[in-house]
Amino acid sequence: ATAGARPMGSSPFAPRARPAAGLRLVSAPARAVGSRARCVETRASSTAAAPNPDASKTADDKVGIFAILRAQLFYLFTFTLALPLFASMVVMFPFVYFTDKYRRNALSFVNDVWATVSTSLFCPIEVVGRENLPSVETPAVYVANHASYLDIYSLFHLRRPFKFISKVSNFIIPIIGWSMYMTGHIALKRTDRKSQMKTLKDCRELLQNDCSVLFFPEGTRSADGTMADFKKGAFSVAAKENALVVPVTLVNCSKVMKNGREWAMRSVPGGIKVVVHPPIRSTDANELCEKSFKTIKETLVQYS
Repeated sequence: ATAGARPMGSSPFAPRARPAAGLRLVSAPARAVGSRARCVETRASSTAAAPNPDASKTADDKVGIFAILRAQLFYLFTFTLALPLFASMVVMFPFVYFTDKYRRNALSFVNDVWATVSTSLFCPIEVVGRENLPSVETPAVYVANHASYLDIYSLFHLRRPFKFISKVSNFIIPIIGWSMYMTGHIALKRTDRKSQMKTLKDCRELLQNDCSVLFFPEGTRSADGTMADFKKGAFSVAAKENALVVPVTLVNCSKVMKNGREWAMRSVPGGIKVVVHPPIRSTDANELCEKSFKTIKETLVQYS
């Protein structure tokens, strides 16, 4: 599973990852009949698509001049803000690497500040269910739907030092890609099977070292705003490490900035919502996948 072209921004056997005090833990239910219809092997391409209320076919065809202007100002502001923050990361990197090799909390904090300040002037982002988040020290596998360039910006509002997967080419983007590298995010060659396997191995190593990881189980951003079937890679990693899986639903991201129309940034009533669901744990990847898919899909319907 990969994160889309993204700006700047790691996690155990037996019960390594325990929920923080007061955290509600939901056990994955028995596998539903036909679960494979929604959970496919990582190497397979997902063809079926589940309706996603986050997309509005008719509204997407109308782009006003203010939406275009807002997007241009957003890019200008976020890149300008990245410059001094990147300089601070360069100074911190050697110390952080040798003292906090996996989580890199200080560098992740800079990512969070960058994303939070960047979006605050252009689009309100609200985190719903923050009480469901595991503690910073608890390694977990975060999984979310993926339909917009703004998804990573929104997820940084969780303020958790997770590492996400992104294609190799993103890491060579000046400032942004270099920041991703210093923060410890994971590079992937999408068409290379060995790279895919190494990526999953790296994610397991991060979990074993108490660092969280983020997956977009659909594999890439939705082309038309519909939520595709989930691939099982993220859930296989979580099952093998007996790690918590935290489903996260991103609402309205594609309405604010549709995939393929990054030049327009709409104003949407209520803004973007990042809905954090109670974490689940199981040693069965199919159960984790089916439960996560169902939870995220139902929440999209609820907010439609």
